[in-house]
Amino acid sequence: MPSPAFSSQLYARLFPTGEVGRLFTDSAEVRAMMLVEGALAKVQGARGVIPEISGRAIHRASLELQLDPGGMAEETGANGVPVPALVRLFREAMQAPEHAQYLHWGATSQDIADTALMLRLRQVIGQYETALDGILARLAVLADAHAELPMAARTYGQHATPTSFGAVAASWGWPLLSLRGETEALRAGLPVSLSGAAGTADALGEEAPTLRADLAGALGLTDPGRSWHTDRTPILRVGAWIARVAAALAKIGEDLILGTQSGIGEMTLAAGGGSSTMPQKQNPVAPSAVVALAAQAQGLNATLQAAGTHAQQRDGAAWFTEWLTLPQLCQSLAAALARSGDALDALAPGAEAMAGTLAQSRGLMAAEALSFALAERMSRPEAQAEVKALAREIAAEGGHLRDAALARWPDLDPAIFDPSRAMGQAPAEARAFAKAVRKH
Repeated sequence: MPSPAFSSQLYARLFPTGEVGRLFTDSAEVRAMMLVEGALAKVQGARGVIPEISGRAIHRASLELQLDPGGMAEETGANGVPVPALVRLFREAMQAPEHAQYLHWGATSQDIADTALMLRLRQVIGQYETALDGILARLAVLADAHAELPMAARTYGQHATPTSFGAVAASWGWPLLSLRGETEALRAGLPVSLSGAAGTADALGEEAPTLRADLAGALGLTDPGRSWHTDRTPILRVGAWIARVAAALAKIGEDLILGTQSGIGEMTLAAGGGSSTMPQKQNPVAPSAVVALAAQAQGLNATLQAAGTHAQQRDGAAWFTEWLTLPQLCQSLAAALARSGDALDALAPGAEAMAGTLAQSRGLMAAEALSFALAERMSRPEAQAEVKALAREIAAEGGHLRDAALARWPDLDPAIFDPSRAMGQAPAEARAFAKAVRKH
Protein backbone atom coordinates (compact mmCIF):
# COMPACT_ATOMS: atom_id res chain seq x y z
CA MET A 1 0.00 0.00 0.00
CA PRO A 2 1.34 3.47 -0.82
CA SER A 3 2.14 5.66 2.14
CA PRO A 4 0.08 7.59 2.82
CA ALA A 5 -2.95 5.74 1.41
CA PHE A 6 -4.53 9.08 0.48
CA SER A 7 -2.17 9.37 -2.49
CA SER A 8 -3.03 5.89 -3.76
CA GLN A 9 -5.03 5.38 -6.93
CA LEU A 10 -5.97 1.92 -5.67
CA TYR A 11 -7.41 3.11 -2.35
CA ALA A 12 -8.71 6.51 -3.47
CA ARG A 13 -12.37 5.49 -3.19
CA LEU A 14 -11.92 3.75 0.16
CA PHE A 15 -10.36 6.86 1.73
CA PRO A 16 -11.56 9.77 -0.45
CA THR A 17 -10.15 13.17 0.52
CA GLY A 18 -11.71 15.29 -2.25
CA GLU A 19 -10.86 18.97 -2.31
CA VAL A 20 -9.04 18.75 1.01
CA GLY A 21 -6.58 16.33 -0.54
CA ARG A 22 -5.94 18.72 -3.40
CA LEU A 23 -5.16 21.50 -0.94
CA PHE A 24 -2.20 19.46 0.32
CA THR A 25 -0.52 18.92 -3.03
CA ASP A 26 2.83 20.49 -3.92
CA SER A 27 1.20 22.77 -6.46
CA ALA A 28 -1.37 24.03 -3.94
CA GLU A 29 1.36 24.78 -1.40
CA VAL A 30 3.49 26.63 -3.93
CA ARG A 31 0.49 28.61 -5.15
CA ALA A 32 -0.42 29.61 -1.59
CA MET A 33 3.14 30.78 -0.85
CA MET A 34 3.18 32.82 -4.05
CA LEU A 35 -0.08 34.49 -3.04
CA VAL A 36 1.45 35.43 0.31
CA GLU A 37 4.58 36.85 -1.35
CA GLY A 38 2.41 38.84 -3.78
CA ALA A 39 0.17 40.23 -1.07
CA LEU A 40 3.16 41.16 1.06
CA ALA A 41 4.77 43.08 -1.81
CA LYS A 42 1.52 44.86 -2.57
CA VAL A 43 0.99 46.13 0.98
CA GLN A 44 4.66 47.09 1.27
CA GLY A 45 4.40 49.05 -1.96
CA ALA A 46 1.29 50.82 -0.74
CA ARG A 47 3.18 51.88 2.41
CA GLY A 48 6.29 52.94 0.53
CA VAL A 49 8.47 50.28 2.12
CA ILE A 50 9.35 49.15 -1.40
CA PRO A 51 8.63 51.02 -4.65
CA GLU A 52 4.92 50.89 -5.31
CA ILE A 53 5.43 49.94 -8.94
CA SER A 54 7.54 46.98 -7.82
CA GLY A 55 4.90 45.92 -5.31
CA ARG A 56 2.26 45.93 -8.02
CA ALA A 57 4.52 44.01 -10.41
CA ILE A 58 5.28 41.32 -7.86
CA HIS A 59 1.63 41.00 -6.91
CA ARG A 60 0.58 40.63 -10.53
CA ALA A 61 3.31 38.05 -11.13
CA SER A 62 2.17 36.06 -8.09
CA LEU A 63 -1.20 35.58 -9.77
CA GLU A 64 0.11 34.80 -13.23
CA LEU A 65 3.34 32.84 -12.92
CA GLN A 66 3.52 29.05 -12.67
CA LEU A 67 6.45 27.56 -10.76
CA ASP A 68 7.46 23.90 -10.91
CA PRO A 69 7.58 22.32 -7.42
CA GLY A 70 9.99 19.69 -8.75
CA GLY A 71 12.49 22.42 -9.52
CA MET A 72 12.61 23.30 -5.83
CA ALA A 73 13.26 19.81 -4.48
CA GLU A 74 17.06 19.83 -4.31
CA GLU A 75 17.27 23.21 -2.58
CA THR A 76 14.45 22.28 -0.21
CA GLY A 77 16.36 19.18 0.81
CA ALA A 78 19.43 21.25 1.49
CA ASN A 79 17.72 24.23 3.14
CA GLY A 80 15.02 22.36 5.04
CA VAL A 81 12.35 24.74 3.73
CA PRO A 82 11.02 25.44 0.22
CA VAL A 83 10.88 29.24 0.42
CA PRO A 84 14.46 30.07 -0.67
CA ALA A 85 14.01 28.00 -3.82
CA LEU A 86 10.59 29.55 -4.43
CA VAL A 87 12.02 33.06 -4.12
CA ARG A 88 14.83 32.26 -6.53
CA LEU A 89 12.53 30.75 -9.16
CA PHE A 90 9.97 33.52 -8.68
CA ARG A 91 12.61 36.20 -9.31
CA GLU A 92 13.91 34.38 -12.38
CA ALA A 93 10.42 33.86 -13.80
CA MET A 94 9.54 37.56 -13.41
CA GLN A 95 12.34 38.53 -15.81
CA ALA A 96 12.29 41.97 -14.22
CA PRO A 97 15.19 42.18 -11.76
CA GLU A 98 14.49 45.82 -11.01
CA HIS A 99 11.21 44.71 -9.41
CA ALA A 100 12.07 41.15 -8.38
CA GLN A 101 14.78 42.35 -6.02
CA TYR A 102 12.04 43.53 -3.65
CA LEU A 103 10.35 40.11 -3.45
CA HIS A 104 10.27 38.63 0.08
CA TRP A 105 11.37 41.97 1.58
CA GLY A 106 11.94 41.69 5.34
CA ALA A 107 10.15 38.33 5.66
CA THR A 108 11.55 34.97 6.69
CA SER A 109 10.72 31.54 5.31
CA GLN A 110 8.51 30.66 8.26
CA ASP A 111 6.42 33.79 7.72
CA ILE A 112 5.62 32.71 4.17
CA ALA A 113 5.14 29.00 4.86
CA ASP A 114 2.98 29.48 7.97
CA THR A 115 0.80 32.15 6.38
CA ALA A 116 0.36 30.00 3.25
CA LEU A 117 -0.72 27.13 5.49
CA MET A 118 -3.32 29.36 7.12
CA LEU A 119 -4.75 30.20 3.70
CA ARG A 120 -5.15 26.52 2.93
CA LEU A 121 -6.53 25.67 6.36
CA ARG A 122 -9.21 28.31 5.83
CA GLN A 123 -10.32 26.44 2.72
CA VAL A 124 -10.06 23.12 4.52
CA ILE A 125 -12.40 24.34 7.25
CA GLY A 126 -14.85 25.48 4.60
CA GLN A 127 -14.83 21.98 3.10
CA TYR A 128 -15.42 20.50 6.54
CA GLU A 129 -18.36 22.82 7.13
CA THR A 130 -20.04 21.73 3.90
CA ALA A 131 -19.55 18.05 4.72
CA LEU A 132 -20.78 18.47 8.30
CA ASP A 133 -23.87 20.33 7.13
CA GLY A 134 -24.74 17.43 4.84
CA ILE A 135 -24.28 14.86 7.60
CA LEU A 136 -26.29 16.92 10.08
CA ALA A 137 -29.12 17.33 7.58
CA ARG A 138 -29.28 13.57 7.05
CA LEU A 139 -29.22 12.86 10.78
CA ALA A 140 -31.97 15.42 11.35
CA VAL A 141 -34.20 13.65 8.83
CA LEU A 142 -33.55 10.29 10.50
CA ALA A 143 -34.17 11.73 13.98
CA ASP A 144 -37.42 13.41 13.01
CA ALA A 145 -38.80 10.56 10.93
CA HIS A 146 -38.06 7.89 13.53
CA ALA A 147 -38.51 9.80 16.77
CA GLU A 148 -41.22 7.32 17.86
CA LEU A 149 -39.65 4.12 16.52
CA PRO A 150 -38.81 2.04 19.62
CA MET A 151 -35.66 -0.01 19.87
CA ALA A 152 -33.54 -1.52 22.60
CA ALA A 153 -30.96 0.74 24.16
CA ARG A 154 -27.80 -1.11 25.11
CA THR A 155 -25.29 -0.40 27.84
CA TYR A 156 -22.14 -2.52 28.20
CA GLY A 157 -23.49 -4.43 25.21
CA GLN A 158 -26.58 -5.53 27.18
CA HIS A 159 -30.24 -4.63 26.75
CA ALA A 160 -31.06 -1.65 28.96
CA THR A 161 -34.35 0.23 28.48
CA PRO A 162 -36.28 1.20 25.35
CA THR A 163 -35.16 4.20 23.35
CA SER A 164 -36.02 5.32 19.84
CA PHE A 165 -34.01 5.12 16.66
CA GLY A 166 -34.59 8.84 16.23
CA ALA A 167 -32.96 9.47 19.60
CA VAL A 168 -29.99 7.33 18.59
CA ALA A 169 -29.59 9.39 15.41
CA ALA A 170 -29.81 12.53 17.54
CA SER A 171 -27.14 11.22 19.90
CA TRP A 172 -24.85 10.84 16.90
CA GLY A 173 -25.61 14.34 15.72
CA TRP A 174 -25.50 16.49 18.87
CA PRO A 175 -21.67 16.41 19.21
CA LEU A 176 -21.28 17.17 15.51
CA LEU A 177 -23.68 20.10 15.76
CA SER A 178 -21.68 21.49 18.67
CA LEU A 179 -18.42 21.05 16.78
CA ARG A 180 -19.91 22.69 13.70
CA GLY A 181 -20.69 25.68 15.89
CA GLU A 182 -16.99 26.10 16.63
CA THR A 183 -15.83 26.49 13.05
CA GLU A 184 -16.32 30.25 12.85
CA ALA A 185 -14.02 30.78 15.82
CA LEU A 186 -11.62 28.23 14.38
CA ARG A 187 -11.43 30.22 11.15
CA ALA A 188 -11.05 33.49 13.05
CA GLY A 189 -8.03 32.03 14.79
CA LEU A 190 -6.01 31.63 11.59
CA PRO A 191 -3.33 34.36 11.70
CA VAL A 192 -0.80 35.81 9.32
CA SER A 193 2.87 35.63 10.23
CA LEU A 194 5.25 38.51 9.59
CA SER A 195 7.92 38.42 12.24
CA GLY A 196 11.22 38.03 10.44
CA ALA A 197 14.16 35.80 11.17
CA ALA A 198 14.01 35.72 14.98
CA GLY A 199 10.47 36.94 15.60
CA THR A 200 11.51 40.58 16.04
CA ALA A 201 10.67 41.87 12.54
CA ASP A 202 13.75 44.06 12.77
CA ALA A 203 14.19 44.22 8.98
CA LEU A 204 10.79 45.88 8.65
CA GLY A 205 11.45 48.62 11.18
CA GLU A 206 8.69 50.60 12.83
CA GLU A 207 6.28 49.76 10.01
CA ALA A 208 6.23 46.08 11.00
CA PRO A 209 2.96 46.07 13.01
CA THR A 210 1.18 48.14 10.35
CA LEU A 211 2.43 45.88 7.55
CA ARG A 212 1.34 42.79 9.44
CA ALA A 213 -2.16 44.23 9.87
CA ASP A 214 -2.27 45.22 6.19
CA LEU A 215 -1.18 41.74 5.16
CA ALA A 216 -3.87 40.18 7.33
CA GLY A 217 -6.48 42.39 5.70
CA ALA A 218 -5.24 41.62 2.19
CA LEU A 219 -5.37 37.87 2.78
CA GLY A 220 -8.51 37.76 4.92
CA LEU A 221 -6.66 36.31 7.90
CA THR A 222 -6.31 37.47 11.50
CA ASP A 223 -3.64 39.85 12.75
CA PRO A 224 -2.20 38.10 15.83
CA GLY A 225 -0.59 41.34 17.07
CA ARG A 226 2.68 39.51 17.76
CA SER A 227 5.03 36.81 16.57
CA TRP A 228 3.82 33.24 16.77
CA HIS A 229 6.85 31.42 15.35
CA THR A 230 7.06 29.25 18.46
CA ASP A 231 3.46 29.53 19.67
CA ARG A 232 1.74 26.82 17.63
CA THR A 233 -1.68 27.35 19.19
CA PRO A 234 -3.41 28.07 15.84
CA ILE A 235 -2.28 24.71 14.45
CA LEU A 236 -2.76 22.76 17.67
CA ARG A 237 -6.30 24.11 17.99
CA VAL A 238 -7.19 22.92 14.49
CA GLY A 239 -5.62 19.53 15.13
CA ALA A 240 -7.51 19.03 18.38
CA TRP A 241 -10.80 20.02 16.74
CA ILE A 242 -10.20 17.56 13.92
CA ALA A 243 -9.55 14.77 16.43
CA ARG A 244 -12.81 15.55 18.24
CA VAL A 245 -14.83 15.49 15.03
CA ALA A 246 -13.18 12.22 14.03
CA ALA A 247 -14.10 10.71 17.40
CA ALA A 248 -17.74 11.77 16.99
CA LEU A 249 -17.84 10.21 13.53
CA ALA A 250 -16.23 7.02 14.84
CA LYS A 251 -19.12 6.72 17.31
CA ILE A 252 -21.50 6.56 14.35
CA GLY A 253 -19.26 4.06 12.60
CA GLU A 254 -19.02 1.77 15.63
CA ASP A 255 -22.78 1.81 16.18
CA LEU A 256 -23.45 1.03 12.53
CA ILE A 257 -21.03 -1.89 12.58
CA LEU A 258 -22.80 -3.29 15.65
CA GLY A 259 -26.30 -2.48 14.41
CA THR A 260 -25.79 -4.23 11.08
CA GLN A 261 -24.05 -7.33 12.42
CA SER A 262 -25.54 -10.77 11.91
CA GLY A 263 -27.95 -11.67 14.68
CA ILE A 264 -28.93 -8.06 15.31
CA GLY A 265 -29.72 -6.50 11.94
CA GLU A 266 -31.48 -3.50 13.44
CA MET A 267 -29.89 -1.23 10.85
CA THR A 268 -29.31 -1.82 7.16
CA LEU A 269 -26.89 -0.25 4.72
CA ALA A 270 -28.00 -0.24 1.12
CA ALA A 271 -24.40 -0.23 -0.07
CA GLY A 272 -22.56 -2.98 1.77
CA GLY A 273 -19.26 -4.41 0.64
CA GLY A 274 -18.87 -7.88 -0.84
CA SER A 275 -16.56 -10.73 0.09
CA SER A 276 -14.13 -12.47 -2.28
CA THR A 277 -15.42 -15.88 -1.22
CA MET A 278 -18.72 -15.51 0.71
CA PRO A 279 -21.54 -14.35 -1.59
CA GLN A 280 -23.93 -13.64 1.26
CA LYS A 281 -21.75 -10.98 2.88
CA GLN A 282 -22.73 -7.30 3.01
CA ASN A 283 -19.82 -5.84 4.91
CA PRO A 284 -20.16 -2.40 6.58
CA VAL A 285 -17.22 -0.98 4.65
CA ALA A 286 -17.95 2.73 5.00
CA PRO A 287 -18.46 2.61 8.79
CA SER A 288 -15.30 0.51 9.15
CA ALA A 289 -13.32 3.06 7.15
CA VAL A 290 -14.62 5.84 9.39
CA VAL A 291 -13.50 4.03 12.54
CA ALA A 292 -10.06 3.33 11.05
CA LEU A 293 -9.62 6.92 9.92
CA ALA A 294 -10.60 8.19 13.36
CA ALA A 295 -7.99 5.94 14.96
CA GLN A 296 -5.39 7.38 12.61
CA ALA A 297 -6.53 10.92 13.39
CA GLN A 298 -6.11 10.38 17.14
CA GLY A 299 -2.57 9.13 16.65
CA LEU A 300 -1.62 11.94 14.32
CA ASN A 301 -3.09 14.53 16.65
CA ALA A 302 -1.11 13.10 19.55
CA THR A 303 2.07 13.52 17.52
CA LEU A 304 1.07 17.03 16.48
CA GLN A 305 0.31 18.10 20.04
CA ALA A 306 3.59 16.64 21.26
CA ALA A 307 5.41 18.72 18.66
CA GLY A 308 3.79 21.89 19.96
CA THR A 309 6.81 22.77 22.06
CA HIS A 310 9.22 24.73 19.86
CA ALA A 311 12.65 25.38 21.32
CA GLN A 312 14.20 28.85 21.39
CA GLN A 313 13.08 31.30 18.67
CA ARG A 314 12.76 28.83 15.79
CA ASP A 315 12.68 25.02 15.86
CA GLY A 316 13.22 23.09 12.65
CA ALA A 317 12.57 19.61 14.06
CA ALA A 318 9.23 20.54 15.65
CA TRP A 319 8.22 22.43 12.53
CA PHE A 320 9.08 19.47 10.29
CA THR A 321 6.94 17.24 12.54
CA GLU A 322 3.97 19.48 11.78
CA TRP A 323 4.60 19.02 8.06
CA LEU A 324 4.62 15.26 8.45
CA THR A 325 1.43 15.05 10.52
CA LEU A 326 -0.95 17.94 9.80
CA PRO A 327 -1.64 17.17 6.10
CA GLN A 328 -2.46 13.55 6.90
CA LEU A 329 -4.56 14.62 9.87
CA CYS A 330 -6.59 17.01 7.72
CA GLN A 331 -7.06 14.38 5.04
CA SER A 332 -8.06 11.74 7.59
CA LEU A 333 -11.02 13.87 8.64
CA ALA A 334 -11.92 14.70 5.04
CA ALA A 335 -12.10 11.00 4.22
CA ALA A 336 -13.98 10.21 7.45
CA LEU A 337 -16.58 12.87 6.65
CA ALA A 338 -16.99 11.54 3.12
CA ARG A 339 -17.41 7.93 4.24
CA SER A 340 -19.78 8.95 7.05
CA GLY A 341 -21.93 10.67 4.47
CA ASP A 342 -21.89 7.52 2.34
CA ALA A 343 -22.95 5.37 5.29
CA LEU A 344 -25.76 7.65 6.41
CA ASP A 345 -27.10 8.03 2.88
CA ALA A 346 -27.39 4.23 2.71
CA LEU A 347 -28.77 3.79 6.24
CA ALA A 348 -32.27 2.60 7.10
CA PRO A 349 -33.63 1.34 10.42
CA GLY A 350 -34.70 -2.31 10.59
CA ALA A 351 -38.03 -1.73 12.32
CA GLU A 352 -38.99 -5.41 12.24
CA ALA A 353 -35.70 -6.50 13.79
CA MET A 354 -35.99 -3.78 16.43
CA ALA A 355 -39.47 -4.98 17.35
CA GLY A 356 -38.22 -8.57 17.46
CA THR A 357 -35.44 -7.64 19.88
CA LEU A 358 -37.92 -5.90 22.16
CA ALA A 359 -40.26 -8.88 22.07
CA GLN A 360 -37.50 -11.40 22.74
CA SER A 361 -36.47 -9.55 25.88
CA ARG A 362 -39.65 -10.91 27.56
CA GLY A 363 -40.38 -7.55 29.11
CA LEU A 364 -37.14 -7.37 31.05
CA MET A 365 -36.33 -3.95 29.55
CA ALA A 366 -39.25 -2.66 31.66
CA ALA A 367 -37.56 -3.79 34.88
CA GLU A 368 -36.47 -0.29 35.86
CA ALA A 369 -39.92 1.17 35.15
CA LEU A 370 -41.52 -1.62 37.18
CA SER A 371 -39.25 -0.94 40.15
CA PHE A 372 -40.27 2.72 40.18
CA ALA A 373 -43.94 1.79 39.90
CA LEU A 374 -43.59 -0.56 42.87
CA ALA A 375 -41.75 2.14 44.84
CA GLU A 376 -45.11 3.89 45.18
CA ARG A 377 -46.30 1.05 47.43
CA MET A 378 -43.06 -0.06 49.13
CA SER A 379 -39.57 1.25 49.75
CA ARG A 380 -37.27 1.64 46.78
CA PRO A 381 -34.84 -1.07 47.98
CA GLU A 382 -37.74 -3.47 48.50
CA ALA A 383 -39.09 -2.69 45.03
CA GLN A 384 -35.72 -3.33 43.45
CA ALA A 385 -35.38 -6.62 45.31
CA GLU A 386 -38.83 -7.75 44.16
CA VAL A 387 -38.09 -6.94 40.52
CA LYS A 388 -34.68 -8.66 40.66
CA ALA A 389 -36.35 -11.78 42.00
CA LEU A 390 -38.92 -11.74 39.20
CA ALA A 391 -36.19 -11.21 36.59
CA ARG A 392 -34.24 -14.20 37.90
CA GLU A 393 -37.40 -16.30 37.82
CA ILE A 394 -38.11 -15.37 34.19
CA ALA A 395 -34.52 -15.98 33.16
CA ALA A 396 -34.62 -19.45 34.73
CA GLU A 397 -38.16 -20.57 33.94
CA GLY A 398 -39.29 -18.43 30.99
CA GLY A 399 -42.37 -16.29 30.76
CA HIS A 400 -42.80 -12.53 30.55
CA LEU A 401 -42.15 -9.85 33.17
CA ARG A 402 -45.52 -8.24 32.44
CA ASP A 403 -47.46 -11.43 33.21
CA ALA A 404 -45.46 -12.20 36.33
CA ALA A 405 -45.85 -8.64 37.66
CA LEU A 406 -49.57 -8.41 36.94
CA ALA A 407 -50.11 -11.75 38.64
CA ARG A 408 -48.55 -10.29 41.80
CA TRP A 409 -49.94 -6.77 41.50
CA PRO A 410 -53.07 -6.82 39.28
CA ASP A 411 -53.66 -3.07 39.63
CA LEU A 412 -50.39 -2.13 37.92
CA ASP A 413 -50.69 -0.07 34.73
CA PRO A 414 -49.82 -2.48 31.87
CA ALA A 415 -48.56 0.50 29.84
CA ILE A 416 -45.23 0.35 31.64
CA PHE A 417 -44.50 -2.81 29.65
CA ASP A 418 -45.26 -1.19 26.28
CA PRO A 419 -41.91 -0.13 24.70
CA SER A 420 -43.61 2.53 22.60
CA ARG A 421 -44.79 4.20 25.80
CA ALA A 422 -41.62 3.64 27.79
CA MET A 423 -39.08 5.68 25.82
CA GLY A 424 -39.01 8.59 28.24
CA GLN A 425 -37.55 11.71 26.63
CA ALA A 426 -36.16 9.86 23.61
CA PRO A 427 -38.77 11.15 21.11
CA ALA A 428 -38.44 14.69 22.45
CA GLU A 429 -34.64 14.49 22.22
CA ALA A 430 -34.88 13.37 18.62
CA ARG A 431 -37.21 16.18 17.63
CA ALA A 432 -35.19 18.76 19.55
CA PHE A 433 -32.10 17.77 17.62
CA ALA A 434 -33.91 17.99 14.28
CA LYS A 435 -35.18 21.45 15.23
CA ALA A 436 -31.70 22.57 16.29
CA VAL A 437 -30.26 21.49 12.96
CA ARG A 438 -32.95 23.38 11.06
CA LYS A 439 -32.24 26.53 13.12
CA HIS A 440 -28.52 26.14 12.48
